[in-house]
Amino acid sequence: MKKYVTSARNILHGGDYNPEQWRDTPEVWEEDMRLMRLAGINEATVGVFSWAVLEPEEGKFDFSFLDTVLDKIAANGGKVILATPSGARPRWLAEKYPEVLRTEKNREKNIFGERHNHCLTSPIYREKVRIMDEALAKRYAHHPAVIAWHLSNELNGECHCALCQRAFRQWLQNKYGTLEKLNFTWWTSFWSHNYTSWEQIESPSPRGDMGVHGLNLDWYRFCTDQTISFIETEKQAVQQYNPDIPVTTNLMRGYFGLNYYKIAEHLDFVSWDSYPDWGAPWGNYHEASSIAFDHDTFRSMKKQPFFLMESTPSLVNWKSFNKLKRPGQNALVSLQAVAHGSDSVQYFQWRKGRGSSEKFHGAVVDHYGKEDTRVFREVAALGKTLACLDEIVGTMPEAKVAMIYDYENNFALADAQAFARHDKKYYLTENLIYKHLFERNVAVDVLPREADLSDYAVVIAPMLYLCSQTTIDRFTDFVANGGTLLATYMLGMTDENDLCHLGGFPGGKLKEVFGIWNEEIDSLYPEERVSVSYGGKTYEAMDYCERIHAQGAEVLATYASEFYAGEPAVTCNAYGKGKAYYVACRDTGELMDALIGRILAEKHIVGYAPKTENVSVSMRTDGENEYYFCENHGDTATACSLVGSFTDMETGERVINEVSLPPLTCRILKKDAS
Repeated sequence: MKKYVTSARNILHGGDYNPEQWRDTPEVWEEDMRLMRLAGINEATVGVFSWAVLEPEEGKFDFSFLDTVLDKIAANGGKVILATPSGARPRWLAEKYPEVLRTEKNREKNIFGERHNHCLTSPIYREKVRIMDEALAKRYAHHPAVIAWHLSNELNGECHCALCQRAFRQWLQNKYGTLEKLNFTWWTSFWSHNYTSWEQIESPSPRGDMGVHGLNLDWYRFCTDQTISFIETEKQAVQQYNPDIPVTTNLMRGYFGLNYYKIAEHLDFVSWDSYPDWGAPWGNYHEASSIAFDHDTFRSMKKQPFFLMESTPSLVNWKSFNKLKRPGQNALVSLQAVAHGSDSVQYFQWRKGRGSSEKFHGAVVDHYGKEDTRVFREVAALGKTLACLDEIVGTMPEAKVAMIYDYENNFALADAQAFARHDKKYYLTENLIYKHLFERNVAVDVLPREADLSDYAVVIAPMLYLCSQTTIDRFTDFVANGGTLLATYMLGMTDENDLCHLGGFPGGKLKEVFGIWNEEIDSLYPEERVSVSYGGKTYEAMDYCERIHAQGAEVLATYASEFYAGEPAVTCNAYGKGKAYYVACRDTGELMDALIGRILAEKHIVGYAPKTENVSVSMRTDGENEYYFCENHGDTATACSLVGSFTDMETGERVINEVSLPPLTCRILKKDAS
């Protein structure tokens, strides 16, 4: 593992800075430098949407504002993550070269507007991006402030133009070689959809094919690969003048249109944008669990520290209801990111703009423009806290539990015309199961379906519908070698091409590993409940109830209602040196919680602290030192038990066996040497 993802050796505190919006009032730049010092800001992400300023006419570059601002930041003691501006092209580019504009699924060509309204396949667009990137790199790759490249911005969407159709067909020819193999893999004999020439293939469209699931899945993979190819084009352009400057691009919470695990392989470090629903009716502790799952997912993509690239110090402007963060909450949730492996706390944005769609989006400096605001004071206080944490940079959480969360599985499962047709709740189910571990203060890595599992004692695989032979082999070896695998309904129904496994579910050797086979699945109406009996107690199942047959597995729970009353609902099978648990139904939470408690006890996995209402405890380590993050997401003061003696890294206070936590606070403790 690479300990430091950039040349920085401290927690970066900063975010998106848009000085090009203030070129007519350069005195604002001077004030920005003063305010950044006051707020403990040591980093700025610059140039994300600057293309129209940097190249106002084709081939005519003006770097004057960027020269001035980067020099000012360097003189101010700050660092810069310099962005390539490809996320929003200038108007002249679309006007002169209309091929760069995106075509939608219905084959309608867009006009200029918004962000990401461009075709990543277009040779002209790639060439213009390359020219801009090389000009930036040649000028700034050795600038003393620049520590990383930020490629584009929140890459998303898809284009269906003629260029993309040709590229897709070539991608398919490279993958399949022959139409016979493609027709078999896509099962095109259904509805008489066989292809007899490559030119007949079109991307999914509401005006054409949307029901060939192999086509849909391969289009999803193609879009991911085109995005990767675009990233590589930018990466090569910016790193040619200084290969030591690492690259990233900001990924997004809840965006499922690309396979982020594959994209992460082409980044030097992962960064992402976090905008949770703090203050929502379901409660801050529940939201803290959900966002912790995302932190762990992005950290696990490269198994190294990540960057929190965007967050808000106050509120956003694009949700249905844009609530303020409560006093203290910005520090708490920012430190939660650090607790789960982030080496940065960055905001969108530093200063609010005067116009357009983000003028009311939260910022460190608002339209008032001065430092005597609640938000500014809280950001400055957090800056002082982060300055105490330099030795944590490069450390990592240690997890013996992994959850399988897979982007391709999510796509294929959502596409399946079965079960609850429009919402299978895969992402939600992952979050709800993760919460049982979060409440127990157990560290978790979140991995794709074909990941190496050898470092873990327990692996949990919810709703893993898409199972290749590689996945089956990894699961089999994991259990045979002593691991405990917990899987749920819908396991192993299709292969990696979304073709159903034959011979019964779950596919292949998984029936032997789990000692069961799944005959059929009952999809319940939202208000329906089915009783399940486990350990002398009755629990409620909802949404899905599989009818499974135990073939060697021990039956732990049975259905207690419906026509399948008495049939297995939860089983455990000894296989090799390990165990495989199977949960055939989705329950309301209590049953899964009991099972996870049982499994952790069997594997002697204990959380960093006992369960405490609204409290979460995480740990980062360098192998010698241990740093504990104790978070109280509740509105009342509480205390949390810990084993041993610790030193508060901010105050120097000695803490022994119990830590007091005021409302909405995080305390960072270094465990004393024994």
